[in-house]
This record gives sequence, C-alpha cells and structure tokens, in this order.
Amino acid sequence: MSYSYTSSGDDIYAESFRIIRKEADLSRFSPALEPIAVRMIHGCGQTDLAHDIEASEGCVEAARRALQIGAPVLCDVSMVATGITRRRLSHNNPIICTLHESGIRDAAAAHGLTRCAQAVDMWAPYSDGAVVAIGNAPTALYRLLELLDDEKIPDPAAIIGIPVGFVGAAESKQALADWCASHPGRTEYLTVHGRRGGSAIVVSALNALATPSEKAF
Repeated sequence: MSYSYTSSGDDIYAESFRIIRKEADLSRFSPALEPIAVRMIHGCGQTDLAHDIEASEGCVEAARRALQIGAPVLCDVSMVATGITRRRLSHNNPIICTLHESGIRDAAAAHGLTRCAQAVDMWAPYSDGAVVAIGNAPTALYRLLELLDDEKIPDPAAIIGIPVGFVGAAESKQALADWCASHPGRTEYLTVHGRRGGSAIVVSALNALATPSEKAF
C-alpha cells in the first residue's frame, strides 16, 4: 500500500507555520516574539498555546544576543539538551546539563531536594550571561529563583522556564514572571502559564531564538 503525503521537510514546515498563523491568535505578540510563539505552537500542536505564552519585553533580544556571542545553554534535563539543534547555534555554544554529574543523587537526598533542583546548584560557574532552558522540573525553576534571590549564582541573560506537570508547574512559572518583574534589569524570561510545558516546547523556543530560519535543518 502506498500513501499520498508531503515528503519535503521544508514544505512540511512551511505549511505547518501557515496553518498555525491562520488558526492561532498571534495579534498580541511583538514582531520579534511572534515567530518564537509559532515555533512553540508547532512543538506541541496546540494553537491555543498562544493564550498562555508570556515573555518579558527584552527576552528575545537578550537571548539572541547571548547565543550569538557563544553563551552556554543550561538545561534541566537531557531531553532538553538533546533536542537543541546544534547547527542552529552558530558559535558552538556549550550545552550543559548537570543532572547526571557525580554526587547529585546523594547531595539531593542530603538536602531534601529533587535531583533536578540539586543540579541547578552546579550552574554557578556557567550561568553568567547564559540562556537557561527548563522544560521538565518545576523544582529546578524554583531552585534557580532561590539561588538568584540569594545572589548565590550569577544572573543569566534569559530564562526559558516552561516546566510541565500537575504539581508546582503553574506556580513555578508564575513565580518566574513575578521574580523578573520585581527584579528589573537582572534577567529576561519566556514562559507558558498553566500546566502545559515540556522539553519539546522549550527546545522549539530555544531553536527559534538561535536562528530565525523557519526551514527544516
């Protein structure tokens, strides 16, 4: 049996983005944020995601500037790190996930933290001007905000904080928006309010920030 379907990657991408722009309400997004939102919607297949996307005014510019000078990308889980299209990172940016570093499990148990939260403590040498991509663990996002609040970790350029789940996800993303609003000038943010999130959405946002190209890579 044979099937009739579009087999060109570029054609699939182009038609996907056309459908998204037709069906989703993108009117409230700035010209800079609109293509990022389209990519995020593409990553989850839900056009109503547009209603829940929020970003600080300078997020796109700050994240792109950081990526263009080779800043590290700090990831909460391997799925995020693996999903980033390295060819979109024109300066061979380091992609760092400390979740599986030696001693993380024992330290997390000793401190009463999840492994993802404990792993954030190891970001201090890399976080100054970095781009953070959190797509799985609300506890990682909370821990990052705690460390920033106590000035125990240098400020990243931008935080893409979109953890997924039923416990703490919505609350941690609201905490990110509130923290950035109350600490102007320290870091920028991009999030999706509510329970939705995950590695695919975060990676879609990061890849779109790395390059404006809407062609398949």
